[in-house]
Amino acid sequence: MLLDGQGNRHLVSLRTGGRFVCHRGGLLHDDLIGSEEGRQVRTSTGQVLLVFRPRLIDFSLEMPRHTGIVYPKDQAVLLMWADVYPGATVLEAGLGSGSLTLALLRAVGEQGRVVCYEIRPDFIQLALTNIRRFMPTPAHLLIREHDIYGGIPDKPIDRLLLDLAEPWRVVPHALEALRPGGMLAAYTPSIIQAQQTVEALERGGEFTQIETLETFYRPWYMRDAAVRPVQQMVAHTAFLTFARRLAPGAWQWHPNR
Repeated sequence: MLLDGQGNRHLVSLRTGGRFVCHRGGLLHDDLIGSEEGRQVRTSTGQVLLVFRPRLIDFSLEMPRHTGIVYPKDQAVLLMWADVYPGATVLEAGLGSGSLTLALLRAVGEQGRVVCYEIRPDFIQLALTNIRRFMPTPAHLLIREHDIYGGIPDKPIDRLLLDLAEPWRVVPHALEALRPGGMLAAYTPSIIQAQQTVEALERGGEFTQIETLETFYRPWYMRDAAVRPVQQMVAHTAFLTFARRLAPGAWQWHPNR
């Protein structure tokens, strides 16, 4: 990643003999290959750029995409609230462009497993390209061209993450696939989608710790005596719904009933 004085990110896949060109000038890839992070380089016009390996957040925000991505602010909450841990088997339905998949692969580690269902072959191809650019050999990743509304052949699973139009339709299949104590998380742009998902989770009493929330990202501007929130913030992107599966036969008390 090349970073200019205004904070603009330029992601570059380096190759011998290659050349990077932007409005601030050009650079030879050979001058960057093998260099340490944090150093300064000058373009052909004399402009200074900083050299870093991209963070996952940088890559996620700049990756090519066919669809909207699960933004990093939501990814962080999904990983924590769903308690995605090293060694877990995680099923993601709705692969999109692969942004959340990369975060899941990191979280489960090499001893874990991430299974992705996607019904669009073109989405699968783009996501795989994005994933391999950041993580060249994800041996613990399995992608299936499969409609999860028809069932979950991969079971048992520890965590289920849904980025779908109708996640409530997956709840009956989640009961068969999730182990007792396993977590379900749904990412839904509309509050009506979230409401229908919660109703499906509450209906049979097989889930507990049901919670819906949203996240907001507001950075602050700090320069000398000027301290204020930035004029633009990333507010609503989606509603995040979480639930935990009970063991068969467990009794659940609903305090609002």
